[in-house]
Amino acid sequence: MIGIVDYGRGNLRSVEKALEKVDFETTIMTSSAELEGVDGLILPGVGAFADAMEALKSGGWIEPITQFARSGRPFLGICLGMQVLFEVGEEHGEHAGLGLLAGRVVKFPPGGKIPHMGWNSLNLEQPSRLLEGIPNESYFYFVHSFYAVPSEKSDIVATSDYGVVFPAVVGKGNVWGAQFHPEKSSPWGLTLLTNFGKWVNEYAALSSH
Repeated sequence: MIGIVDYGRGNLRSVEKALEKVDFETTIMTSSAELEGVDGLILPGVGAFADAMEALKSGGWIEPITQFARSGRPFLGICLGMQVLFEVGEEHGEHAGLGLLAGRVVKFPPGGKIPHMGWNSLNLEQPSRLLEGIPNESYFYFVHSFYAVPSEKSDIVATSDYGVVFPAVVGKGNVWGAQFHPEKSSPWGLTLLTNFGKWVNEYAALSSH
């Protein structure tokens, strides 16, 4: 079972529908108590970094999500949900993130059209089970004004280029993030969600023994 965190800042239904389309069972969670019953977790997000962190805090999600990440169960942040995995966000001042990945989230430099909105290709930097079967330079759908700068280069799985080369997929251990919206990214987005779902099912099968 894949849990989708409902903290008032996410595009929940489209994520849920995309996972259902590739035959994975999901539950939209409105309480952190429900984390106990899921084998994988998706943290979606749309909007501002500080607002997202405030909503997670007021909903009592921060400590339970941190514990979930430490449990080894598969965890995927999408768009803003990826950005809050990092230590600091620079939107409207500095704000602390979840700190599950080392680094900070910064604004695109002036010059390009902000937000970065539309289809952009990925450059695969290293093999990843999340991107299995997805060719280099496949296109995904982005909507964002800020991007992550990981402290550790090894956490960058794929990059994209929008005047500046930025991380499009990040990951360390069981914690992963996609800057784009896989649920809006046609076949390759569904491939990524299928890979995540298979990983969740493997974890569930192993932990039930």
